[in-house]
Amino acid sequence: MTWEQLEGRCRECRKCALCQTRTNLVFGTGNRQADILFVGEAPGEQEDLKGIPFVGPAGQLLDLYLEAVGISREQVYIANILKCRPPRNRDPLPEEQDACMGYLREQVKLIRPKMIVCLGRISAMRLIKPDFKITKEHGILQKKGDFVMTAVYHPSALLRDASKKEDMYRDMKRIRMYLDEYVGR
Repeated sequence: MTWEQLEGRCRECRKCALCQTRTNLVFGTGNRQADILFVGEAPGEQEDLKGIPFVGPAGQLLDLYLEAVGISREQVYIANILKCRPPRNRDPLPEEQDACMGYLREQVKLIRPKMIVCLGRISAMRLIKPDFKITKEHGILQKKGDFVMTAVYHPSALLRDASKKEDMYRDMKRIRMYLDEYVGR
């Protein structure tokens, strides 16, 4: 499947009711040959308006962390499990996640990243393990299939709780060190 075919399928998707309330499809953005893929849970209001993931306040904070460890947004690919915004930014329902997982899997196949970073608890619970505890397991690198995976706090959690910001910085430095040591970037 090509990128254009995949995006077209997402745009035409009617597997759940979220397609009826979205302003824009939020497919993904970034380097399609990226070594690192960041995956959030679902688009927020600003993302729905612009059709690009992580462009609101949480995305701006993510950009600051990327910059702080010397990773440009142009080097990575950023997507969400869901491609449409849940009403009032509520957590994605399991059936909504199920409806979109095939699209994310296809994105992973096309990108073939070396590392997948889950942005937040919901993404980690879906992609790493169902009982993932973000407060205890954030920043731990683990091999899963063909990928090294980890999870960090969702940037929106940092906006609500500044005490987690230092943990996020340490986790991002660990991600950068892994890329430097094992990927050669």
